[in-house]
Amino acid sequence: MATKVSGIPDFQATALDIIPALASNARQTFRTNKTKSLKWRLTQLRKLYWALEDMKPQLLAALAADLRKSDYEAVLSEVDWLKNDCLHMISNLEEFAKDEKLGAPHVPPTFSLMGFRLKKEPLGTVLIIGPYNYPIQLLLAPLVGAIAAGCTAVLKPSELTPVSAMVVKELVESRLDPNAFAVVNGAIPETGALLNEKWDKIFFTGSAQVGTIVAKKAAETLTPVCLELGGRNPAFVTKNANLALAARRLLWGKVSNAGQVCMSQNYVMVDRDVVPTFIEFLKVAYKDMFPQGAKASPDMSRIVNRRHFQRIKKMLDETKGKIVMGGAMDESELFIEPTAVLVDSVDDAMMAEESFGPIFAIYPYVSLDQAINIANSVHRTPLALFTFGSKAESTRILNEMTSGGATINDSYFHGSVNTVPFGGVGDSGWGSYRGKASFDCFTHFRTVAETPGWADGLIKVRYMPYNWKELKFLQRMTGKKPNFDRNGNVVKGFGYWISLLLGLGGKGAKGALGRWLFVLAAGYAVSLYRARTA
Repeated sequence: MATKVSGIPDFQATALDIIPALASNARQTFRTNKTKSLKWRLTQLRKLYWALEDMKPQLLAALAADLRKSDYEAVLSEVDWLKNDCLHMISNLEEFAKDEKLGAPHVPPTFSLMGFRLKKEPLGTVLIIGPYNYPIQLLLAPLVGAIAAGCTAVLKPSELTPVSAMVVKELVESRLDPNAFAVVNGAIPETGALLNEKWDKIFFTGSAQVGTIVAKKAAETLTPVCLELGGRNPAFVTKNANLALAARRLLWGKVSNAGQVCMSQNYVMVDRDVVPTFIEFLKVAYKDMFPQGAKASPDMSRIVNRRHFQRIKKMLDETKGKIVMGGAMDESELFIEPTAVLVDSVDDAMMAEESFGPIFAIYPYVSLDQAINIANSVHRTPLALFTFGSKAESTRILNEMTSGGATINDSYFHGSVNTVPFGGVGDSGWGSYRGKASFDCFTHFRTVAETPGWADGLIKVRYMPYNWKELKFLQRMTGKKPNFDRNGNVVKGFGYWISLLLGLGGKGAKGALGRWLFVLAAGYAVSLYRARTA
């Protein structure tokens, strides 16, 4: 799909023989310890912010060339998203990076003088591999976290969006510290060469198939990974839902970026009694969004290349369902119209794989029990799920299904805010990022204890020759007794009732009542004791 853009060099793969040197240089830079300076990190984040602003025309042109992404979507979901990401991290970095003192309940009172704390340290040199659907945002957002944590990094953009890849290379290597950050362009050979290097963490966004390859390769060198994958995400629409709202919001989830969104729904489970109405509302929403049709709209992106166009087309060709909205295609433009297909089998081509495009299935269900069972059988751990219905229905669906994230009454809003954690679970990914989670993703939380010299008398119990009297004394000081029996039942003894009385109401008048009741109970207990011993 990509076309040549004036001022942007043609795509050129990085020479394989220089990849080890790039990785080595990033590692050596990290060992200088300069990246541990908060001042250095903040400077790099500020430079990244201004690079995004100054190179916005090139970024927008690249996204238009690679995906025919409109400037509106490119600004909203890629360039300005990242600028805001930088600003959020800059504003909060000192708070994120400072040591955390560890007191109760983490450290017993006996050891409270030992200076326990969590020290935030960068993991080291990291590899970030980006996808094609958001080739700027999903490559540089992890970089924001890596910079903030104090890591050096090598980035690998997707070769399927070659114009964006070349702009990113210029942006990173001309604006950021060239000894700390580098970009490697290419396809499978270049990715393989990168995976042969030793990294302190690998961050990968893409398909589960490639994610499996990355995880296996990383395991050979005990390298931790963060995998942001996808999945056949379900949506639920019950008869209690606002059907017009559900149709409009779910359709938006499938037309944004031409449905090339890892969080968008693959299929919608709809109560069979309201399926006809839901379909009519889908058509209304389509007409509202695309008065002249999706193909004529300047807002509708295109499929990234012919291979993916044919993959999506194959799903529509092989379905036994009925197309109830859309269905038009034009391979010369890599255009696929937003399409809904009414199906009656989980084995249908529309349900068998992730569409990652502007098409989705509608599956009528008889009962919510059936709908949940089907969704759990299609994909046990999807990246996202969506519910439209009553509060009780949504609560039940969330309780009985596992997913990376979830949105109630909307389409992937949980992944639309860049300051809250985002990630998959199980087959849809490992780990999370965005906001503070991006900082945490590339940080080692190092527990540090500082034992005063004068405290030796307090810890002499550990020294040989061992003294049982000292151990028993320590056990009396630090040991706890269970408040439950061997069957797991809580035993509500005298201590429980004392705690309950002391805790009544906390502060204020109710707290005073609790303290008064405690005094009363204590007085009664003393009187009872005296009576028995008289």
